Amino acid sequence: MSVLTRDEAQTRAQFLDVDKYTIDLDLTTGDDTFDSRTVIQFTALAAGDTFVELKPATLRSITLDGQPLDPADLTENRFPLTALTPGAHELRIDAAMRYSRTGEGMHRFTDPTDGETYLYTQLFMEDVQRVFAAFDQPDLKSVFALTVTAPENSTVLGNGIAQHNGNGRWTIAPTPLISTYLVAVAAGPWHSVTTEHAGKPFGIHCRRSLAPHLDADADEILDITRACFDRFHEKFDEPYPFDSYDQAFVPEFNAGAMENPGLVTFRDEFIYRSAVTDTERQVRGMVIAHEMAHMWFGDLVTLAWWDDIWLNESFAEYMGYQTLAEATRFTDTWVDFGVARKGWGYDADQRPTTHPVAPDPAAVPDTASAMLNFDGISYAKGASALRQLVTWLGEKDFLAGINTHFARHKFGNATLADFIDNLASATDRDVHAWADQWLRTTGVDTLTPHVEETDTTWSLTVDHHGTRPHRVAVGAYDHTLDTQPGPDQLVLRDRFELDIPQDGTPTTRPGRRPALLVLNDGDLTYAKIRPDAPSWNTVVRGLSGIPDALTRAVIWNSARDMVRDGELDPATYLETARTHLPYETDLALLQGVLGFAGTQIAARYVTPEDRPAALATLTSLCRDLIRRTEDGTNPGLRLTAVRHLIDAATQPDTIQTWLTDGTVPGGPELDPELRWRILTRLATLGAIDETTIATELEDDPSATGQEGAARCRAALPTPEAKAAAWDALFNDDTLSNYLFIATAQGFWQAEQTDLTSDYVPRYYPDATQLATRRGPAIAEAAGHHAFPTYAITADNLHLGEQALDGNTLIPALRRKLADQIDDLRRALAVRNAH
Repeated sequence: MSVLTRDEAQTRAQFLDVDKYTIDLDLTTGDDTFDSRTVIQFTALAAGDTFVELKPATLRSITLDGQPLDPADLTENRFPLTALTPGAHELRIDAAMRYSRTGEGMHRFTDPTDGETYLYTQLFMEDVQRVFAAFDQPDLKSVFALTVTAPENSTVLGNGIAQHNGNGRWTIAPTPLISTYLVAVAAGPWHSVTTEHAGKPFGIHCRRSLAPHLDADADEILDITRACFDRFHEKFDEPYPFDSYDQAFVPEFNAGAMENPGLVTFRDEFIYRSAVTDTERQVRGMVIAHEMAHMWFGDLVTLAWWDDIWLNESFAEYMGYQTLAEATRFTDTWVDFGVARKGWGYDADQRPTTHPVAPDPAAVPDTASAMLNFDGISYAKGASALRQLVTWLGEKDFLAGINTHFARHKFGNATLADFIDNLASATDRDVHAWADQWLRTTGVDTLTPHVEETDTTWSLTVDHHGTRPHRVAVGAYDHTLDTQPGPDQLVLRDRFELDIPQDGTPTTRPGRRPALLVLNDGDLTYAKIRPDAPSWNTVVRGLSGIPDALTRAVIWNSARDMVRDGELDPATYLETARTHLPYETDLALLQGVLGFAGTQIAARYVTPEDRPAALATLTSLCRDLIRRTEDGTNPGLRLTAVRHLIDAATQPDTIQTWLTDGTVPGGPELDPELRWRILTRLATLGAIDETTIATELEDDPSATGQEGAARCRAALPTPEAKAAAWDALFNDDTLSNYLFIATAQGFWQAEQTDLTSDYVPRYYPDATQLATRRGPAIAEAAGHHAFPTYAITADNLHLGEQALDGNTLIPALRRKLADQIDDLRRALAVRNAH
């Protein structure tokens, strides 16, 4: 398919205005295709040629101003419109469009629990062309009026209020001006919980088989939705610009969520059918807030071209965390951002594929290259940059500039230059220079403190490796006189702000030097922080005794960075975790540190010979946490420990007993998530067989049960199981996106490198061919989940580098492989350093 270039989009935007789309979708024509009839009313601003995009199964007819055109003129995804005269025109297209099983376009899913079928759209970037014909670019906004014919038992949802007209016919209220990629439709026998807030209908929707689980959490979801909605109205002068607010939790969704105006779609794993921690509930709340922020930044005001995607995502990411903290019970959201989300940005920014938060337009010449920028830089680094901007600018001026931006560009499009000009209008500070330093550069600065002391004072200078200015808080901590057993306890003596780079004059403070000095206390900037030696000695003894969780997150991030950079032995990180996590009270920190220790250190950074010892350390730590929670006071901490003990198990006995008994002694009882987690680990260890998997699937035939069974089957340590899984992944082409991911997750296991070694060289040509056949969504899944993660060898590195040197990789796979191969190179370097 032809990708749209920036130059083509600019030319077309200057050539025509799109007035209205009238779209009629018939979703009752069979299991493979649906009918799509589109009328586009547009105005040519001059005489000339252009094109409209669509990706049909069959193009039945197309007429321009009542004159039939030849469907055979469709070339790839473009139909030429030639010799247009200035003035109004009407284009009519009648086509059959193909359903998707990969989460692109109109995705079709049949629930194995009850046989009900659900349909929803994901039209981001270029996938609107899979559903209806369009002038598909973000700066050709239009009004969209949809009618939908759906099966009689279905409810239809859309960007506006949907009216049922009988006989399966639904009319969706016309939208205000929005971009093509934001049109949304969902149809199926949804279970819905509805209410009204601020004079508008609100609803939450899911598959019927998940109804009890949605009902259990409906109050929490709606409370968060209302609270964030109200808080955004306190921040923003522009009121919510659409007629309703629906949130649909849909199956097999590729992203976390999508900000379709009036109909936000979420992956339905956010409807929890098993026990979860409060931190996971907080993450769901953040995603709700993130997507709601997009109603203003992204939907009301939209990027003109995809080089400014960071304006959408960085803003929503920052606002999601900040607004959730301000408006709900989840007041410590920035801890989770610091220990879990921010590392995503740090990692992406140190790879060869890094790019500025706001890339040069020339670096995003077409839609294929634009898709590569949905990464930790556009989300986590961009949000960190905005948090630093608010620290430097002040929230009052920041919001004033944002409100100017909304007022000037509502229902239109805007660029980075517009955004910066609008911020600059609210302050005397040089926002343009700040943007050049923060948004147009790549890489991570490093800040290292140097302390000198006299009898009565101590002074601080900072070694600044990098180019960006930073305003940070500095925390000075002393030991307390508390002599209770366990790690040292620390108390904050002093906290002050510091602008970096300094002018060369040390910052002097009274008293002796602190036992612990924390640059970036409060995590207000984006930089790697290196503690000085006395501070690190204090950390080793007293990390869990630091009173503030966000400060502990900054220090854990420093330790993580030092491991990745080869400066800290992975074994030291594990021992620090072993010492301090039994005393940790913040669940986000606990989950983040255990996650890094399990998936990176124990699985990749230590050698295979050292892996058993690393797993033993994690197992011992998790047993301590389980013992600590025997009184039932912290079920989230206990659940976290149980999960990680399962993942670290090297012998099947304990977890096999849990599975047989249906419970962990003292709780929790094993819900479906825990049962499939145990079964995956037992399969990896060779302690179960296909009979056990099939029996479990009979008891849990749900979609997640199907995925659990696929993961377990691929994890079985037999040549036959690996051959069957490989064939399903790379040759069959019938797996849905979720079943593909589950199978890939099971295939590669750190304990099975000998068994799977012959598949490592097969991966690169097979993944290349698969990506070409099945497209970007599966290509990304193949690059992320099907990559031979645990083959930490020079041979695998060489194979990967050879694959990147070829010219047969589609962009989505090339980007994923480039990142994976750099991570492989880093893992080898860490092993060699220690």
